[in-house]
Amino acid sequence: MSKGKVYLVGAGPGRADLITVCGMKAIAKADCVVCDKLANPALLKYASADAEIIHVPKRIGKGSFGQDQINQIIVEKALAGKTVVRLKGGDPCIFGRGAEEAKVLVQAGIEFEIVPGITAAIAAAEYSGIMLTDRNYNSQIVFVTGRQAQDKKESSIDWDLLAKFRGTIVFYMGMGNIELIVSRLIDNGMDENTPTAIVSNATTADQRVLQTKLNQLVAESRKGEFAPPALIIVGQTASSDLSLNWFMNKAMFGRNIVVTRDRPGNADSAEKIAERGGNAIEFATIAIEPITEGNEFLRAMEKFNSFDWVVFTSVNGVRIFFDFLKTAGKDSRVFGPMKIAAIGKRTAWQLEKFGLKADFVPETFTSKDLGAGLVKFADVRAKEVLLLRSELANKDLEDILVASGANITKTSVYDIKPVRSDAQGLQEQIKAGGVDCITFASPSAVSSFFEQIDVELVKSHNVIIASVGPVTSAKLGEVGIDVEIQAAEHTMDGLLDATENYYTRG
Repeated sequence: MSKGKVYLVGAGPGRADLITVCGMKAIAKADCVVCDKLANPALLKYASADAEIIHVPKRIGKGSFGQDQINQIIVEKALAGKTVVRLKGGDPCIFGRGAEEAKVLVQAGIEFEIVPGITAAIAAAEYSGIMLTDRNYNSQIVFVTGRQAQDKKESSIDWDLLAKFRGTIVFYMGMGNIELIVSRLIDNGMDENTPTAIVSNATTADQRVLQTKLNQLVAESRKGEFAPPALIIVGQTASSDLSLNWFMNKAMFGRNIVVTRDRPGNADSAEKIAERGGNAIEFATIAIEPITEGNEFLRAMEKFNSFDWVVFTSVNGVRIFFDFLKTAGKDSRVFGPMKIAAIGKRTAWQLEKFGLKADFVPETFTSKDLGAGLVKFADVRAKEVLLLRSELANKDLEDILVASGANITKTSVYDIKPVRSDAQGLQEQIKAGGVDCITFASPSAVSSFFEQIDVELVKSHNVIIASVGPVTSAKLGEVGIDVEIQAAEHTMDGLLDATENYYTRG
């Protein structure tokens, strides 16, 4: 059996999309991913469905792994012919044991590749507006470990040099030894008024920053209850102007936003919320189930060539319809000269992925506006119109088109089923004040959510409610919930825009 290959991949500092493209590609082709605790678990979505995932947390305690155990795992998997990704927080070779793992692989005769990652010092500084270099007063940086190997007899840290260093010093893993770090620097001659900073949970919605003086660092960090993962920055750059803290100045920064779509939809929304500085709490309420094997749909497909217009009422409808075409060995050529209408921009964009441009998209993205707009845009009298929609779709679109003389064939391409999530966990978060906003993107999500979560609990804890549009808002009203935010553009992106604007005004 031929040996496999190992990729030592830097996962970046915390936020999932800060991984490199090269790192993402390595995960995608891996047979086995050996994953650090500090690597964002969201990165595992890039792994193939049949990839073996092995978590190797290195914290002290039950379930933790020693470095020798980790070395053994990656060697054994590679010797079994597997492509292995060793996914490590930050950069593999900046206090990440990358050198040790590479040496083990060399000794075993295993091919390896190192994929650099954004190291925590760079990310923590830049996500808090602290510039590690500044041509006006700092042209040098040093990275120092705040926790050396336990079996080391003598420290290799030159405290005398660091105390006199005229630049920026960044201590990794230093919170456990913060008193020692401060005392050694001051005892060796560093000015006790030197600016210092702590950045914890860098690049995430839980990021916190403390800026103070060296002689106050210990007391202030304890007062603020700062804990790992965190970095300590020492030097003039640590006194950076707070206006440069672009990330924490985002309107949605630190807000806990509940998303209530299906699981894939929630994952997509969570990424977008993270980009805006918020923290997504994923609470799936529905599941999208294709029903393209049903007789109604198949009968419509038998006469597909006879339609003048095909109307798509959702992104899910487009995705599932083209999954059907692929299974049937067909593609977008089946549309021929037909005209296509899409309920909104997102649905139209989804069509463009398959090489189709919608002929009509309404300015307001509701089924009623789609119908009203389409009959103004085109003469549909005696035209054959196919509606591809959800099993739960209302009759607004159908009624408008029938009243205008169109011959309607309606068929469902998917159904929406309620699903249950961790209701007790979410209710505890609400009670603890850990939920700022709950978003709803469909009436189905509203129904399923409030079958699991007590209405009065939500109302009594002043949770902001955000709705994708008037139909969803009406459903919320039916269950007794007031809507504070309603999207002007009735898409999930529009909903997030409206939520961000709400917090900007606030």
